[in-house]
Amino acid sequence: MSDGGFRFIKVPEDDDGQRLDRWLKKNAPDLPFVLAQKFLRKGMIRIDGKRAKPERKLVAGEEVKIPPFETKGPKSEKHDKARKISDEDAAFIQSLILYDDGDVIAINKPAGIATQGGTKIKRHIDGLLPVLKDKNDVVPRLVHRLDKDTSGVLLLARSSKVAKELGYLFKGRDVKKVYWALISPVPEVYSGTVDAPLVKAGGASREKMVIDEEEGKHAVTEFVILERAGEAAAFAAFWPRTGRTHQIRIHAQTMGSAVIGDHKYKYIKDPESKKPDPDFSAVNLEDRLHLHARRIILPHPVKKGKVLDITAPLSPELVKSWKAFGFNHKDKSDPFEGLDL
Repeated sequence: MSDGGFRFIKVPEDDDGQRLDRWLKKNAPDLPFVLAQKFLRKGMIRIDGKRAKPERKLVAGEEVKIPPFETKGPKSEKHDKARKISDEDAAFIQSLILYDDGDVIAINKPAGIATQGGTKIKRHIDGLLPVLKDKNDVVPRLVHRLDKDTSGVLLLARSSKVAKELGYLFKGRDVKKVYWALISPVPEVYSGTVDAPLVKAGGASREKMVIDEEEGKHAVTEFVILERAGEAAAFAAFWPRTGRTHQIRIHAQTMGSAVIGDHKYKYIKDPESKKPDPDFSAVNLEDRLHLHARRIILPHPVKKGKVLDITAPLSPELVKSWKAFGFNHKDKSDPFEGLDL
């Protein structure tokens, strides 16, 4: 609602507990960030008639008053254009849905699309979520991420309450995440635990993670080799106990291997190793990261006693790769059955 150029927006139930500055970014997207900060400093943005600070937590039912402001036409038009989702993209995000119970949505994210936006990233899962809004216009929200080049199960929350509860579950030890990967060469140890702390690399390699025993954050990954093709390649299952960036990919290196198609974290050959370098010239593999978030098991965030157990099928190009090595792409076993959460 507006009056004399002022906007009056009632805080919906789903926005309860959000910071005012973040809420403004979503609910007044045409209000430039710098101008919003200026309004807040001068007390021009009010909640139920009272001045408010940027970090103020909103309460459902409160009314936020935003003063009138002008935006440059071309910039506003550009913003509207950026927010418009094509019919093709709308159909795309809907086609990814694996599960939706009104509280939790699970999608099968393809490789090649980022989970969230960033520098030079215009098309991403987060930007397409308005297509999946409910009858009350509440847009689902992300609760965890997958690397751009990793495919598989990605969970979304249909409300702030569910997002908060899922956040607690992911931070605790209540979630089992099973990843499938093709790795090369076959490691010497076929099952075990990798415990190697990770930290962002500095300098020109700042987009990479490295193992650092002193500065790194705790990172633990369980692994099992399910099948192997000679010494060249193996079908491996991973369970990342922690959720560090690129965790599985780096931990595969510590096993004396690497995820096939990983151009960032390649196989590092031991100088004393007499193993021949893997040769896939006879196998027509897709040039992509062969890492897939296969399955996720966790308690339902709001329905007591219910367990979510969601599996994402391999994409056609990954099925092709699995078949090329004679691996079972329909395996339904739990390779980590018996391990405590």
